[in-house]
Amino acid sequence: MRIDTIPVDSGPEAGKIPAHVWRTAAVVVFGAIMGMLDTSLINLGLHTIAADLNTSLASIQWVASGYLLALGVSLTVCGWLARRVGVGRLWLGALAAFTIASGLCALAGTANWLVALRILQGLAAGVMIPAGQTLLGQAAGPQRMGRVMGVVGIAVVGAPALGPTIGGVMLAHWNWQWLFLINIPLGLIGFALGLRYLPLGPGIPMRRLDIAGVVLGGGGVSAVVYGLSEIGERGAVTAVSVWLPVLAGAAALAGFIVRGLHSTRPLLDICMFTNRVFAAANTASFFAGAAMFGVMVLLPLYFQVLHGYGLIGTGVALIPFGAGGVLTLPIGGRLTDRFGGGLVATVGNLAVAITVLPLVFLPADAAPTLIQVLLFAAGVGTALAGLPLVSAAYAAVRPEQLPDATAFVNILQRVGGAVGVAAVAVILSRAANSAADPIDGYHLSFAVLAALSVVAALASTLLRGRQRG
Repeated sequence: MRIDTIPVDSGPEAGKIPAHVWRTAAVVVFGAIMGMLDTSLINLGLHTIAADLNTSLASIQWVASGYLLALGVSLTVCGWLARRVGVGRLWLGALAAFTIASGLCALAGTANWLVALRILQGLAAGVMIPAGQTLLGQAAGPQRMGRVMGVVGIAVVGAPALGPTIGGVMLAHWNWQWLFLINIPLGLIGFALGLRYLPLGPGIPMRRLDIAGVVLGGGGVSAVVYGLSEIGERGAVTAVSVWLPVLAGAAALAGFIVRGLHSTRPLLDICMFTNRVFAAANTASFFAGAAMFGVMVLLPLYFQVLHGYGLIGTGVALIPFGAGGVLTLPIGGRLTDRFGGGLVATVGNLAVAITVLPLVFLPADAAPTLIQVLLFAAGVGTALAGLPLVSAAYAAVRPEQLPDATAFVNILQRVGGAVGVAAVAVILSRAANSAADPIDGYHLSFAVLAALSVVAALASTLLRGRQRG
């Protein structure tokens, strides 16, 4: 049963990438840029938004938290929606909703309205991101997955890397509304190109949406992510607002799994994890995501808090990290298609660990040139660490399974990322409340992230063995 797919070439020309695949990738990249850049920009502007709307920083944090919670809910229903309306139509609808919500966010006059509109943005993003990946996977096919994902990944890595610089310049010269308005031209261009180049065939008849599954799955993911994000606010895991949502979310997810295993038509096909390659790729991706998101949160703090850089200065200091990833991704994609995602991801995750480890020992006054070289190398490793795992997971399933596969990959990456960010938050918070040297917290954080990368490398080695078997 195929849904809204682009024919995949086979035979002797299967190694070549036809023009229609690149057209699909060019369209989908607009959604990827919007999703990644938006998160980076809004997190940067929270203080400014709180001051302008005359509200507390604790209240305005829901602009970020509400987005994440809504994204967790919609990730669980995107597979059902993709089958119901067609993947291309779903992506266009989600892009339109995200763009409209962005414009409305810029018009919000109160914090409550802004939070509500950010929830709408999160619902749209939770559908748009996996739908775009499904389109890419169905167009590219398993033989070309790495190369296509590698090129599209340039936008995914480049957008958050440039986000602090772009956001700093915008906040220095314009008001915060432009952080949202920047999405409008991107959305309009993406929508026009999508109408022209994406497959917009109808979906297939589906039975009614499993509401109980949405509550258990979506609610469980959102509760876990929320509880972990609260660690950053509370600085400890013992707060009720931390452990209660995590426990409740874990219980809901357990119920979701049990329901899925005993249902003839589950909301998401849990049985996909009996595919050993898919399961191994997702396991490795969880730990790689924890390390990657942790690094992306820690590095700006490293320059802003420890070294006293401003917003623009921090963005400039982070450019080598993004540049390393952007330059390496196309190469990593080719290597993935040739040698398999397991081998490439093993090398990439080990490279991240090796390049992050020196930051565990460097003093606060370390030579800036040395730090920049390490950041560039870490960016290279990051490009080889995560995307090959995603490509391997998608290449391991049938085309009709891709809507569910993209949902699972994104869910596990988000939860893994929340774990990595929570670990950094706890360490830095405890270091700030102690009499120790401020740099000690950063040293320990880098050590934990290096350890997570080593675990991801070990899991990637398992994936390599299963791909070869």
